[in-house]
Amino acid sequence: MPQVFDVILSGGALVNQDGEGARDVGLRDGKIAEIGDLSRASTGETIDCRGLHILPGVIDTQVHFREPGAPHKEDLESGSRGAVLGGVVGVFDMPNTNPLTIGEAELADKMARASGRMHCDFAFWVGGTHENARDLGELERLPGAAGIKVFMGSSTGSLLIADDAGVADVLSHTRRRAAFHSEDEDRLNLRKSLRIAGDPSSHPVWRDVETAVRATRRLMNIARDKGALVHVLHVTTEEEIALLAEHKDIASVEVTPHHLTMDASDYARIGTLAQMNPPVREARHREALWRGVAQGVVDVLGSDHAPHTLEEKAKPYPNSPSGMTGVQTLVPLLLDHVNAGRLTLQRFVDLTSAGPARLFGIAGKGRLAVGYDADLTIVDMKRRETIRNSWIASRVGWTPYDGKDVVGWPIGTFVRGAKIMWEGELVTPSCGAPMRFHAALGGK
Repeated sequence: MPQVFDVILSGGALVNQDGEGARDVGLRDGKIAEIGDLSRASTGETIDCRGLHILPGVIDTQVHFREPGAPHKEDLESGSRGAVLGGVVGVFDMPNTNPLTIGEAELADKMARASGRMHCDFAFWVGGTHENARDLGELERLPGAAGIKVFMGSSTGSLLIADDAGVADVLSHTRRRAAFHSEDEDRLNLRKSLRIAGDPSSHPVWRDVETAVRATRRLMNIARDKGALVHVLHVTTEEEIALLAEHKDIASVEVTPHHLTMDASDYARIGTLAQMNPPVREARHREALWRGVAQGVVDVLGSDHAPHTLEEKAKPYPNSPSGMTGVQTLVPLLLDHVNAGRLTLQRFVDLTSAGPARLFGIAGKGRLAVGYDADLTIVDMKRRETIRNSWIASRVGWTPYDGKDVVGWPIGTFVRGAKIMWEGELVTPSCGAPMRFHAALGGK
């Protein structure tokens, strides 16, 4: 009796844990059911993937979808629509919303808002504060919680933990890997006091590497003392890469597409559209990040998608906000880097699917393997496209890469067996669901 599948993806070049090769993939009941020659199998739908690459679904572990609090910039529906149009099957959303995601009630509210509206799967970071530190061990194990996120700098109110005692208190209560925005708040305040009106390139804000290096060094000392695992977000400096290479037993490392693609010369080209925290820096730092990718110091890529309207970004520096869109452009930018020889396709897969699943213990995701969720990012490695503002689904409608030519493009996005995007069109209503984590399964 022939095997029966819901969908067969035929003739594509599959990229998974045992390399790259032409194999069919059979999907059934939202899972990968078979890999191999399925030419004799029965199926409800066959999708011809000849000339395409089938990758494990890309997971973006750092986005700011702005809901609740700032729906004019983004919401969970629009942000996730951009994600799947860009080939991303799952996201971790950050806690600096209004209200802040710092407790069980706020997490439950976000979960309810996401249900039936998000196009990709999702999880939400819970913010660590001085006030909730003792509760973090329970909060990090709640359904839908990606883990605990701490701002050591570039935040306000209770989400800011600038003191070592506060960081130590958080790490005394976490058991999962906690994520950190690692900048020194005292040095940031000094930097703010010296700001010059104009544009980012008129001020040495992007040259001050000690803001990040000092905080990351403090974090390593505290984490080692507490025996805790930490994840350092959006690393930007040559010095941090060298430092973190010495602490890989306790620290994982994220870099972003914009820090790998842009450098400080872009301020003259696009002004405040390149303004981020931490900042886009000199070319030597970008090249050090690429060395970190090549040497295996870097574990994951996150977009740090953080939209603001063009009107807000047009305010004269330093009144302009930091942040840019990124979730929709992550895949095409990095595929272009693959085609340019800066990394292999297998390394891209490790940074965007296997890496997130490994670091954060995501259940059933991150691999093209039988029994795993049928999360697929299907790409055409030879397709030439120009990134345009008109393609961006974000409510703010712009990208710093408007007009950039790339080689390599997302063709299809499958989430748990459902074909969500194909050839730039949404073809299935939103069906995103909470990601599951090993740390929250199986009881106490």
